[in-house]
Amino acid sequence: MSNDATADTHGLLTGDLERLWTGGEWLEGPLWVPESRTVRFSDIPNTRILAFDRTTGETRVHRDDVEYTNGRTLDSEGRVVQCSHGRRAVEREVDGQVEVLAERWEGGRFNSPNDVVVASDGAIWFTDPPYGIQPSGREGHPGNEEYGGCFVFRLDATTGIATPVITDMVHPNGLAFSPDESLLYVTDTGVGGGHIREYRVDTGESRVFAAPAGTTDGLRIDVAGRVWTSAGDAVQVLAPDGTLLLDLPVPEVASNVCFGGPDGTELYITASSSLYRIRTTTTAAARPVR
Repeated sequence: MSNDATADTHGLLTGDLERLWTGGEWLEGPLWVPESRTVRFSDIPNTRILAFDRTTGETRVHRDDVEYTNGRTLDSEGRVVQCSHGRRAVEREVDGQVEVLAERWEGGRFNSPNDVVVASDGAIWFTDPPYGIQPSGREGHPGNEEYGGCFVFRLDATTGIATPVITDMVHPNGLAFSPDESLLYVTDTGVGGGHIREYRVDTGESRVFAAPAGTTDGLRIDVAGRVWTSAGDAVQVLAPDGTLLLDLPVPEVASNVCFGGPDGTELYITASSSLYRIRTTTTAAARPVR
């Protein structure tokens, strides 16, 4: 199938939207894994991790009974760091073996870690909304907020100590750094239809960066500092000043995005039941060298 973007006047896309696989219940957490040339993503309610093989075009179950994993990223050594709603933890998976990196702050368990990024200094930043502990049990196990909030945390990968860095959001969700890591963009899906806040990492000052018409969830930043975000049944691209550059319709509600492919220019989109791809003229922002 294909679908054209609306008014791509900035030349950000080079092809049509393709549906690569369908059959999930609520897909999330896409990540390009260079070593296997696959896109790894979560089917949260079915508590499984799937992998799309770019070489064969096939999608297989990577692991079952994974305790409602959600977002994931690579650390500096190429290992997968991921969020687990069910374990209420941040964990690392290497060769199919899972190690819990953190699950508590000041004695209380996290709510349900949702999305994660790794900074150039190795620190792991993650969001902790309550979606995995809600009464429905659709994305985790019903439970309580044990530390009394929904924060963004910074986890020191060496000491294993998690520290709250953002405490003024309702339901922090997707997050990503600007190319120089001076800014952190975080979506708040607990505010109306959701919006994106921009935080200065050095001072903590913040502002509403954008409020797309559809609910914003996961996002990525490209090398030019543009924000690629899910926005209801679309993916939008926003300039560093928040100006809307592109609105790409998606046939169902989009949840998250990632760049991948051999040259990094392919945008993969997880949505309600399907995984999509569209080719772009840009790539993801790399971690700055320190």
